[in-house]
This record gives sequence, C-alpha cells and structure tokens, in this order.
Amino acid sequence: MSILILYKENNEPIKLIFMLAKTDVNKIYDTLLSIPGMGDTVKIILNIPRKNILLLSKVIERGMSVKDADERTHIILDMVSKESLQELLSISADLLEKAGLTEMNKKLQSL
Repeated sequence: MSILILYKENNEPIKLIFMLAKTDVNKIYDTLLSIPGMGDTVKIILNIPRKNILLLSKVIERGMSVKDADERTHIILDMVSKESLQELLSISADLLEKAGLTEMNKKLQSL
C-alpha cells in the first residue's frame, strides 16, 4: 500500500491511499535506476557528528537484513544488484572507520 499526501491551498493535508502491483513497482524502480547518469560516481563531503554516522550505519545494516523486512523492501532489494548491496555495506564500514567507530560498532553488535 502506498500513501500519497497532497496539500490544499491552506496547507491542510489530503491523504490518498492506493495500491500498486508488484510488477508496477518493479517497473518504476527499474526506470529510476536506469536513468542516464545514475551509475556515475558522485563525490560527497560529509561533516556529520559521529552519533549520526553510527546511526546511519545501523540503518544501512538493518535495511539490509531481509529477515524483518516487509514486502516493499523485498521488492527493492530484489531489484538491486548484489554488487550495489555490497557497496552500501562497504560505504557503511568506511564511514565507521573514518569516524573511528569500527571497534565500538563491533562491540555493540556483540551485545
């Protein structure tokens, strides 16, 4: 189920609830991922607190764990290549390393 929120002129929200078939969602994501330039490398300079790096790392890890994911997440993860998923995990590890949080993260995982 998807929710589209539109706003009236007085900023009052109107919620429209609609369902997309799995094939339609696949087509949408496939189209978005195949837009020219989506594979280009982008340099990003982040200046964020360590706590947000740790949080972002946890969000990536949790998003990758399929065991507690819902159907919409499965659709997205099924469409993305294994290399792209591995790259996301690598980005997470790189952020933790640069922030000096690798050891702390390992200890938190063991709890």
